[in-house]
Amino acid sequence: MKKAQDVAGRIVAVFLSSALAIVGGSAVIAPELEIWKSAVLAGFAAVATVVQKLAQASLDGQLTVAEINEAFGAKPKA
Repeated sequence: MKKAQDVAGRIVAVFLSSALAIVGGSAVIAPELEIWKSAVLAGFAAVATVVQKLAQASLDGQLTVAEINEAFGAKPKA
């Protein structure tokens, strides 16, 4: 259950960080596209990438903390 809560919270963070990052650029590049639509597209694309990595890592039936961190692009602390 703890892993699921961690993954869910991190997925929300990925969505928000990707959505917010695209807002400024989309207003300049495609002013005809509504900002919220471009933010949602960016968020869903980022989440889909992470979910795909998690799914691939769990094909063996196990999903380790290291695999979760790798899917989210977390770097090990030195």
